[in-house]
Amino acid sequence: MLEGIYTIIFGEGFRETKEEELITWEKERCNIAASFKTQSEDRFEFQIMMRRNGDKVEKVYSVDKAKKTHYSYLQYQTRAVLFTPDNIEIITGSPSGRRHYFDKLLSAVDIEYKKKLSNYENALRRRNKVLETVRNDIQLMEELQFWDEYLVENGNYVTAKREDYVKYLNDHKELDDRIFSITYLKNEFSKQRLKERFDLEKRMRKTSIGPQKDDYEIHLENDISKNVQLYGSRSEQRLAMFWLKLNEIVTMEERTGKKPLLLLDDVFSELDIANKKRVMSLIDKYQTILTTTEEELLEMSEQSMEVIRL
Repeated sequence: MLEGIYTIIFGEGFRETKEEELITWEKERCNIAASFKTQSEDRFEFQIMMRRNGDKVEKVYSVDKAKKTHYSYLQYQTRAVLFTPDNIEIITGSPSGRRHYFDKLLSAVDIEYKKKLSNYENALRRRNKVLETVRNDIQLMEELQFWDEYLVENGNYVTAKREDYVKYLNDHKELDDRIFSITYLKNEFSKQRLKERFDLEKRMRKTSIGPQKDDYEIHLENDISKNVQLYGSRSEQRLAMFWLKLNEIVTMEERTGKKPLLLLDDVFSELDIANKKRVMSLIDKYQTILTTTEEELLEMSEQSMEVIRL
């Protein structure tokens, strides 16, 4: 149910490694439909139909039975913030996982960012293909020129928006009595750097610079500055994750003018009492759908709720 709600909002799931895993085993297609009502009582009917097509999944998006592109569909949809135990990997995991987290957030509040990022990633694959296949230096430089200019344009937008969000986070450092900060380790894509890397890339047959190599460092600033990813305790790493997620909620609300849905996937099982209370305080402010085996925790909330037992 939780994955169905997430998918109808974003057009993709959060658990599966391949999109085809969203479709029931041995079935060729699936249909997800949901009705959303705004505070002003406007009602929207959303639908996503998925069909296997070889190794890919074709998706058809509809709003009130009218077909939409994914881009247009997202303009109508609400937003959601997902909490899962796996969120800790934003802190402890690989740079690609951190990039994915921030890219997904920024794409949800800035459709232009999603477009520019997609442009960049597609063009990067094309540029790498040129590096792999063209051996003549003059021809290689000529064919790379178009992609280099295109990548600089789209990459600069991606980098600028990542920088803006890092600045936002550093303007909102506090979580209870803890102070966090984040450093953006950007890998800029520019014509000058490409010129300097040409001989290396010619040998590697791969693009060696750009936002696809960015990373972020998160620090706990109390007493001394400590890199939470490397030196933080498990509790401090979870606090850093909450700091990011709480700012994600506020950002969603500020950028869209709407309160996001909170989707909580069995997050209580690994939290201490203090963090459980933090989560419960959010439930009292936002519409929330959660899964848990600890039903007694629901008594801590003052919100009216419906419980589905499985």
